[in-house]
Amino acid sequence: MVEQKSQRPSADDRRQYVNFCFYKVDPAWRRLPEEDRKRGKCQFIDAVKSYEQDIIVIPYSLVGVRGDCDFMLWRIGYDLLKFQEMAARLSSTDLGKYLTIPYSYLSMTKRSVYVDKHVHADQEGRRLKLTPGKFRYLFVYPFVKQKAWYRLTQHARQGMMNEHIEIGHKYPTVRLNTTYSFGLDDQEFVVAFESDKPEHFVDLVMELRHSEATSYTLRDTPTFTCVHRELSEALDLLGG
Repeated sequence: MVEQKSQRPSADDRRQYVNFCFYKVDPAWRRLPEEDRKRGKCQFIDAVKSYEQDIIVIPYSLVGVRGDCDFMLWRIGYDLLKFQEMAARLSSTDLGKYLTIPYSYLSMTKRSVYVDKHVHADQEGRRLKLTPGKFRYLFVYPFVKQKAWYRLTQHARQGMMNEHIEIGHKYPTVRLNTTYSFGLDDQEFVVAFESDKPEHFVDLVMELRHSEATSYTLRDTPTFTCVHRELSEALDLLGG
């Protein structure tokens, strides 16, 4: 009998689930006694830490930046069920009972079909494993292409993406993480740019607006400017 080779992916080929979960705190939480607020924050932090063996969690604050959300957890892992379990545990904390989730984007890692001719160290489009958290700022938005983009030939799309990629290489202080949502969520991609230089990101996006590929963009909003904080810091900034 011929032994069948395993179809399970190797560790190098495993694709990650990625979730950007944005939270908004009810103003009523700020009117609770200080001891109650402190207990709720400690419970929330402990719940996040209890999943650190299964899920990478990078916290960011949006206090004073957007009015519709206060902080965000960038979650990365290999088991979607763990994401659900963690969310349920966070909701059961005394702080979680006062939180809503105005936005939550789900995606996966995938190798890009456009980067073969643009190989360089830590090529973004070749990575199946994200290694985030090195920069102060994260700029996140969901992204949808016009259907006409997918009716173009691969050659035509590659030509426009070559221009797009070359512009990106002019801004080495901005690191792109592209993840894919086809069939998983409302958008097609979620893009997350890491940088310590917001002004460089502004210049990059402005220059990309002139590229040919951008004319095929259907939607790239809402856009979130997130400031990396330790989780305790992000929760303290909620005002309690």
